[in-house]
Amino acid sequence: METPTPSTSASSTDPATPVSSSNFALFNLPNSNPGASTDDSHSAYTNLLKSALFGPECVGGGNGFQPLTPEKSSSGGRFGTRNSDGSNLLISPPNCNIFKYKTETRKSLHSLSPFGYDDPLPGVSHSPVKAPRKIPRSPYKVLDAPALQDDFYLNLVDWSPNNVLAVGLGTCVYLWHASSSKVVKLCDLGFDDSVCSVGWAQHGTNLAVGTSNGKVQLWDAARCKRVKTLEGHRLRVGSLAWSSSLLSSGSRDKTILQRDLRTPDDYVSKLTGHKSEVCGLKWSYDNRELASGGNDNK
Repeated sequence: METPTPSTSASSTDPATPVSSSNFALFNLPNSNPGASTDDSHSAYTNLLKSALFGPECVGGGNGFQPLTPEKSSSGGRFGTRNSDGSNLLISPPNCNIFKYKTETRKSLHSLSPFGYDDPLPGVSHSPVKAPRKIPRSPYKVLDAPALQDDFYLNLVDWSPNNVLAVGLGTCVYLWHASSSKVVKLCDLGFDDSVCSVGWAQHGTNLAVGTSNGKVQLWDAARCKRVKTLEGHRLRVGSLAWSSSLLSSGSRDKTILQRDLRTPDDYVSKLTGHKSEVCGLKWSYDNRELASGGNDNK
């Protein structure tokens, strides 16, 4: 009966030994040279582990694992090393480069094409498909508007933020409440005057009314009461535009008056430049610029 040598006992039972036969079994490797030295086995196992986890580029030359070309690989393995007798040892790790990732291409949710933006196809549009807008052929409601002036230079209809429609008919202004279909007569200018324009304030219930006598009347529609009358124009006022507390009025006298309702003055500035009647006014969405249209082509 023979007693095992200390080296043999250490390599098979010592828990501090870094390499054992189970390490090769972990990657389905045949332990073809059980008599190899401990250093060689530890180096082979370390290189194999690095190659499996981080890819072959992380493993150096020498005794490390190098990627095999298709010509040199006869059994389809990806990585290889050499045994101590010079023969090639082919391995196929079950999962290579497990810490690597690929950036996904972000696609639009509205895209109908299965391809990304990096590989567009000719004739294929990536813009979202909009459903065709259906416009009814007939109005859902018709309002009687007798005495509505047949003059496209006038602005006789305006809709308020409170869903109230103001209409100028002859010498009167009527309010139609869309929520209840209720009609209210706001004012009557009299037989010697007529309504040429109406304009709701951006907030509140104030309504500006431009007249044929060159005046602008400010009405509180909630109370049906006139608040103020502003002068300054010599001829009819056919266009109005609000910008917060600033009211712009355009007239047939070719001028635009800027009126600040916080001051007692009729207007704070006058804009000239049109050669004929000012027919349209509109402030930009940020209330910084004013667009005006005039009948200057005559």
